[in-house]
Amino acid sequence: MKMHDECLPCLVNQVVRVAKMTEATHTNRLYQRVFQYLSQLDFTESNPEIIGATFRLLKEHIGNDDPYNQLRQYYNQLFLKEQSFFEQKIDSSYNPLIEAMKYAIIGNIIDFNPMHNQNVEDIMKWFEKIDTYQFTIDDSEQCICDLKKAKMLLYLGDNCGEICLDLLLIKKIKELNPQLHIYFGVRGSAVVNDSIEEDAYFVGMDKYADIISNGDDSLGTILPRTSLEFQQIYHQADVVICKGQANYESLSEDLKQSLYFLLMVKCDVIAKDIGVKQKSLVCLKSRQKNTKF
Repeated sequence: MKMHDECLPCLVNQVVRVAKMTEATHTNRLYQRVFQYLSQLDFTESNPEIIGATFRLLKEHIGNDDPYNQLRQYYNQLFLKEQSFFEQKIDSSYNPLIEAMKYAIIGNIIDFNPMHNQNVEDIMKWFEKIDTYQFTIDDSEQCICDLKKAKMLLYLGDNCGEICLDLLLIKKIKELNPQLHIYFGVRGSAVVNDSIEEDAYFVGMDKYADIISNGDDSLGTILPRTSLEFQQIYHQADVVICKGQANYESLSEDLKQSLYFLLMVKCDVIAKDIGVKQKSLVCLKSRQKNTKF
C-alpha cells in the first residue's frame, strides 16, 4: 500500500510530539531536516517505510535510540497485570480462540500516533465493551482452518502492551495445534511504540514462540529491508498473521497465500482501502477487500 498525502499530518505530528516529549533542543534544525526529507519524498514507498526514515532522523537529532522506552515498559507492565483477568474472560467465552482474536485486535488500540492516541481509561473501556463488538470482515474460521493444518506460523507483532494480548492468542493457537512451530516477529530496533525483542522476552513470549527480529527499523514489515533470516522464515511459514495497520500497509499487496491481517481500523486511509468504517475489527485474508460498508 503506497503513501497517501493524508498520511503527511501524522508524520509531522509524530516528529513534533517526540521533540516535545524529549525536550529536544534546536528543534528548528530538526524540523528543517525532516521537511527537507519530505520535500524529496518518494510516494511509491509505503507510509511505514517513510515513518521509519523520519523516526531515524528524530533519534539521531535527540541522541536517543529509544524515546518511547519508558512508555513501552509502562504499557507492557500494565497489561501483564491484566493478563489473568483477560484470560479468564477468554476461557469463559463461547469460542475462546475467536475471543482471543478479538482481545488481540482490540489491544491494537494502544497507539502513540498523535492522530489517534488514547489514554489508559479510554483503552480499558474498549475491553469492558468487548461483548458488543463483532468482526466487520471475518475470515477467522478460514484462518483457524489453516492454522490447524499448518506446521509453521509467523506472527508479526505490533505495539507494546498489545503484545500481552498477542501472547494470549498465541497460547490459544498452540492449544489448537500443539505441534505448530511459532515464530513471533518484532522490529529490528525501536520505532515509535512498536515491540522489539526486549518487549517480547519481557512478557514471556519465548515460552510459546521463537522470537525473531526482522532486522529493520521501519514501522510495519518492509520485506526488502528485513534480514535474510527473517525473509526465509516469512516465505517458509504456512500461515502469517499480521497485527496492526502498519503491517497491513506494508504487506497488503503481497500475494502470499494464508496471509491474515488482524487489526482495528484507526484512520480514514486504511478504512477506504479495506472498505470498512473506522474502528472496525478486521480479520482479513490477503487480497480479499470489501467495497461496501
